Amino acid sequence: MKRNRLLNSNDDDPMQTVANLFDAAMVFAVALMVALVTHFNMTELLGKEDFTMIKNPGKENMEIITKEGKEIKHFKSSDDEQGSGNKGKRVGVAYELENGKIIYIPE
Repeated sequence: MKRNRLLNSNDDDPMQTVANLFDAAMVFAVALMVALVTHFNMTELLGKEDFTMIKNPGKENMEIITKEGKEIKHFKSSDDEQGSGNKGKRVGVAYELENGKIIYIPE
């Protein structure tokens, strides 16, 4: 009797299992993206405020990421001055003093 109940179940659709796996994969993917954003402290990308982030400051592989409104721009430093305009080179150092003034020192 028990065996007949298992065989006569209403779950005759084999695609239902695939749909459940897809739902589980989507939940996992969203959770992974949220975990990565919070781990790398990049929650600013989700907000409405404009910001500028500098990765590896002062090194050859320095990157500048700016967000203005909904537009995000990414710049990499390089010794090559020609190109698409998305590259640059270090030309000096800026320091912010305790009173809020910024001092720029060219190299």
